[in-house]
Amino acid sequence: MDMRIFDLKDMAIGDKGRVTGFSKQGRAYRKRLLAMGLTPGTEFSIVRYAPMGDPVEIALRGFSLTLRKNEADILSIEKV
Repeated sequence: MDMRIFDLKDMAIGDKGRVTGFSKQGRAYRKRLLAMGLTPGTEFSIVRYAPMGDPVEIALRGFSLTLRKNEADILSIEKV
């Protein structure tokens, strides 16, 4: 099992990941991501990418969430 830190854009459809934290430059948007359920330790899977790669749809906690590339770049994640 590879536990390196990844960007969401480096993951393929069907890959599973876990939120490990947030980047420091995304402090202003961190609260919004936390409110959407993206708390550290949350596992998710990649559902699909839009044709141009932005946004990305992920499934977590029984629902789907769509994130723009700049929002997803704030997340620190690892593959599970």
